[in-house]
Amino acid sequence: MIEEKDISAFIYDVIIIGGGPSGLAAALYTSRARLKTLVIEGFTVPSQLAVISHIENYPGFPEGISGFGLAGKFKKQAERFGTEFITGDVSNIRPSKLQHFNIWQVEVKDKTYYSLSVVIASGARPKMLGIPGEEKFHGKGVSYCAVCDGAFFKYKDIVVLGGGDTAAEEAIFLTKFAKKVTLIHRRERLRATKVLQERVFSNEKIEVVWDSVVNEILGSEKVEAVRITNLKTKKEKGLHCEGVFIFIGLLPNTSFVKGVVELDKKGYLVVNDKMKTSGEGIFACGDCRQTILRQIVTACGDGATAAFSAHQYVEELKGTAYK
Repeated sequence: MIEEKDISAFIYDVIIIGGGPSGLAAALYTSRARLKTLVIEGFTVPSQLAVISHIENYPGFPEGISGFGLAGKFKKQAERFGTEFITGDVSNIRPSKLQHFNIWQVEVKDKTYYSLSVVIASGARPKMLGIPGEEKFHGKGVSYCAVCDGAFFKYKDIVVLGGGDTAAEEAIFLTKFAKKVTLIHRRERLRATKVLQERVFSNEKIEVVWDSVVNEILGSEKVEAVRITNLKTKKEKGLHCEGVFIFIGLLPNTSFVKGVVELDKKGYLVVNDKMKTSGEGIFACGDCRQTILRQIVTACGDGATAAFSAHQYVEELKGTAYK
């Protein structure tokens, strides 16, 4: 049992873990509901939103906007209604007690924060291929972020791996710097949105290599080539390049809640239509949860739903729910 006098200054109605679009949307809704809200933004794994070069499918921005710019607008709007922010990596979430309340304690480095409810919006990180040379040349030609590293590859040959929206968008973005971009995909067609496919195919700097995978990244001090296998013919070949950008999917940032709430086989949080997890008072939204579509607009919708559910939960806990 924790005495109220010891933690009264640290108790929040809602702690939101993650500063991406779902977390910031949730913060906007909980703060407008006058719930005391804290957002914990990741330190070692920043939001993917911040590193997107150009967003053209978020409503209200017909000319598009950078991910960093959109994130700034989201955050400013949440701050306007009183959301508090800190930066740090959550290491653990534990159940606790405050008088007759069941509460949660959220651990960040050497500090512990307490809340009546938690919204997990911790997002996801790029998936690694797990091939020889990938780890060795990470930061020496291997990258998972075109916005972060694209400028280092001016007038160079670049390989991009993947076939979805992110791979297509980043391949197009990298043509601003590269001499040539080779997009390698394991299938005979891209999964990316049609308009992005059209831009890929019409860009003279992009060549698509179909039905192929990269088996190894080669070099001495930095990336010099990749070894490719055609999945249909089984033939191997080497391809000269000085940069390898990998966009083959995501892994959820949920290790800190393993054993606390239910996760699926891939590590994604399992929620119902109210964004409620298996933990009492814990909700989840955005890329860290099971979902068929991972877009900024859907993440924001998730955040609003999670916030509404957390609001209802907190008011019921306090006995102030509207009836």
